[in-house]
Amino acid sequence: MIVFWFKTQLLTLYHGWLLTMCYILVITIANIANLASTATAITIQRDWIVVVAGEDRSKLADMNATIRRIDQLTNILAPMAVGQIMTFGSPMIGCGFISGWNLMSMCVEYLLLWKVYQKTPTLALKCSKVEESELKQLNAKKDNDMKPAEGVQLIVEKDVSGFEPQQEKEVGCAARVAEPFITFRDGWVAYYNQPVFLAGMGLAFLYMTVLGFDCITTGYAYTQGLSGSVLSLLMGASAVTGIMGTVAFTWLRRKCGLIRTGLISGVAQFACLILCAISVFMPGSPMDLTVSPFVDISARLFKSEPLPTIASPGGEPELALATGMPNVLNGSTTPAHSGPEMSPEPVPLISVSLLFAGVIAARVGLWSFDLTVTQLLQENVVESERGIINGVQNSMNYLLDLLHFIMVILAPNPEAFGLLVLISVSFVAMGHIMYFRFAQKSLGKQLFACCTPDPKAVSDSSLPGNTSTV
Repeated sequence: MIVFWFKTQLLTLYHGWLLTMCYILVITIANIANLASTATAITIQRDWIVVVAGEDRSKLADMNATIRRIDQLTNILAPMAVGQIMTFGSPMIGCGFISGWNLMSMCVEYLLLWKVYQKTPTLALKCSKVEESELKQLNAKKDNDMKPAEGVQLIVEKDVSGFEPQQEKEVGCAARVAEPFITFRDGWVAYYNQPVFLAGMGLAFLYMTVLGFDCITTGYAYTQGLSGSVLSLLMGASAVTGIMGTVAFTWLRRKCGLIRTGLISGVAQFACLILCAISVFMPGSPMDLTVSPFVDISARLFKSEPLPTIASPGGEPELALATGMPNVLNGSTTPAHSGPEMSPEPVPLISVSLLFAGVIAARVGLWSFDLTVTQLLQENVVESERGIINGVQNSMNYLLDLLHFIMVILAPNPEAFGLLVLISVSFVAMGHIMYFRFAQKSLGKQLFACCTPDPKAVSDSSLPGNTSTV
């Protein structure tokens, strides 16, 4: 806020470099805040919630779904509130509102977390290394005798000797430098050895997609003739279907069990995304792989060729749209530069309609699948490794998300968006194939059973003496 307030003065100092450094500082602080927010989310949503729910898996599922609904509602209301403030006020007022809201919400958040910590004494307890070793020995014996049944806590098989106290020795400078890299490697190894590894990878692969309401899909929608008001309605519908997905998760889990819920959700999501793949070949799709995405850029940067112009009705030359799409951002289907001899033809909306219909409908399966994998990670990872495993899972999610942005950089023009859609659908299919393999290994021939008893009952009856806790 201070940078915006003194922007004019900072711009005149040191040829604008001071303002640039302020921007760099703001971005760095934002990245640190994002990192801290991610760590807090992992702690609360992946660790505390498991302890608060105790051994009641149905309660855990309901709490996960409730948290996700709150996230969906805040994702709807926050942009609407800030957008209205910046529209009818100013960016300065909007910046002040965001700063004040963050400070106020931080105080409320920490107060609520403190109350939860006080009302749940088990959050202050840590499982000792000896107890964890005994739990892992018990589960190693059980896994040798039978396949893991759904709803039974699975604990990663590792060498128990890793928990034995090691003799203290002096650590050199090189060892200290290498320690973060060793920790990084050990985290990935631990993640790979988890029984829910394939389920986690399946969820990460869903992040490699352009089929979401982000800036990429929104920009493509503008080139296809959708107005801002229509897009806002579509985003609202997407949020509603996301909330429906959280409701469907709790219902399916009670009827079919947790692992089958993920399988059904994946099939539902992929079936809806088939509409997106079909939209690529429907009328109105600008897909044309013969158009190079870098022709115009290279020509203007290296050959210094002027932008193409066309004559306007007033006789003055105007710049043509680079993509050749009509200017229909305000809901008009009439080309922006149509001369008297050109008859305005409406842009076919079949392709973009199918695209967004598939994206919106797929949110039901997407969020149900996300909650399934989240609860699988909560139930099947030992307490001392929850932070590490969930941190690696978030890293995989962000890595695949980064790859989808790189994919858009390599093909930024609307003519190549259809190819990006097909690649996205392929990655979603691969992710659900990984989850199917995990479900098949976990349930075996019982995978396609119509119904299953309560997971807690299965855990209590099939494995007597099970001392593992959720």
